[in-house]
Amino acid sequence: MVAAREAEIDRLHQIIRELQRHRFGRRAESLPVDQLLLGLEEAEQIEAEGFAETEADDASARAVRTRQRRANRGALPAHLPRVERVIDLDDRTCPCCRGDLHVIGEDVAERLDLVPAQFRVIVTRRPKYACRACEDVIVQAAAPARLVEGGIPTEASVAHVLVSKYADHLPLYRQAQIYARQGVNLDRSTLADWVGKAAFLLRPVHARLFERLKASDRLFADETTAPVLDPGRGQTKTGQLFAYVRDDRPWGSLDPPGVAYLYAPDRKAEHPIAHLSGFRGTLQVDGYAGYKVLSARNSVSLAFCWAHVRRRFYELAKAGPAPIATEALARIAELYRVEGEIRGRSSDERRAVRQHRSRPVVAALEPWLTAKLGLISQKSKLAEAIRYALGRWAGLSRFLDDGRIDIDNNVVERAIRPLALTRKNALFAGSDGGATHWAVVASLVETCKLNRVEPQAYLTDVIARIVAGHPQSGLDELLPWAYAPQPLKAVA
Repeated sequence: MVAAREAEIDRLHQIIRELQRHRFGRRAESLPVDQLLLGLEEAEQIEAEGFAETEADDASARAVRTRQRRANRGALPAHLPRVERVIDLDDRTCPCCRGDLHVIGEDVAERLDLVPAQFRVIVTRRPKYACRACEDVIVQAAAPARLVEGGIPTEASVAHVLVSKYADHLPLYRQAQIYARQGVNLDRSTLADWVGKAAFLLRPVHARLFERLKASDRLFADETTAPVLDPGRGQTKTGQLFAYVRDDRPWGSLDPPGVAYLYAPDRKAEHPIAHLSGFRGTLQVDGYAGYKVLSARNSVSLAFCWAHVRRRFYELAKAGPAPIATEALARIAELYRVEGEIRGRSSDERRAVRQHRSRPVVAALEPWLTAKLGLISQKSKLAEAIRYALGRWAGLSRFLDDGRIDIDNNVVERAIRPLALTRKNALFAGSDGGATHWAVVASLVETCKLNRVEPQAYLTDVIARIVAGHPQSGLDELLPWAYAPQPLKAVA
């Protein structure tokens, strides 16, 4: 009884430490790059202020800094338009003999300029023609189709709203405020109407995107919450956005990467089962039990995520002295060192290296965890972490025999981050339909980013082509990877 009570006390202490760390500490296992960059920004600003003060007082220091900037600046992109300004002499006579001067060369300097986003009005005129001999004949060119019949936006305007909302994470009310500063008063509900119509139009492209991804023999899958307004109760309910990703670039595959999000009103297993109907191959997932039903049908093999295993031991090691958890982290780190070395190699090379270096580590880790599990309280958090790993060992070991499988599920977790940013700024979707719109547009935007296609140009073109009557049989032509890659501009 005393031993059981001590074990329970230790478990509760561990839970308290985890809650304290969750509330006050850093959650990530490594320092997030974005957070690190924020700190560097401040340091660089202070450094630049110091340089500016020095250059103002010291001409030689200013000359040295100028040479350094010219050496490190690089060339501005060639596709940007150039506006030339010639700074010439007012008097072209020689200051010595007063003779005529002639050109012997010139210095050319390029600087990056910015023209703020500018609204313009497209005026469409359709002349009417009548016949002098036939009084009842009036002929006029047909009006072009519009996304919003009787509305004012062009396809580019609607695409800009979509990209601002789903790529730059600006809620519609903030966009309305930005437009108002330029004297264009657009109500938030008007922008919402545009988004709804565009999302409805893009649904077939989204469906085709997911079909193409399901035709692959390997997918990543994960899910995240999607708060949705529940008017009947006057609060929000928790829906789910399921993410399905194909990204085989780590082993050199030529298949283009893509991500498709699908909304569901809850987290029941029936949703991923319905989504992945017809899929055959390897599904890389976390520990969510909903995918096990697919595996039981022998149509899908599950590859589990070592990052989730590592995370549980990391939580224990950071909360206080934990020699077993620390040793487990060190052994898992050996696997990740190997993965870092073989990233980008062919699947056969990856498999060969894993068989030689990673398999012995995995083979030794399982009996070691089993032995440690027998020495500790079965109610402790450490026991939970060990059982989590041992209960998924076959799926955790699957990457050793297939060079196409990744060691973890981080690819799809990265694909979920933009959803979290949009969720943080918008707080919730207005309805289940709004969450579905979110899934449709975000899928196309994020697939554009994966394939280095500029989302604004892509959505403008696709919307225009669908409005003009693009055939359903040609949907493959409208997928983001069918577009020629363009330089990726400032896309978050």
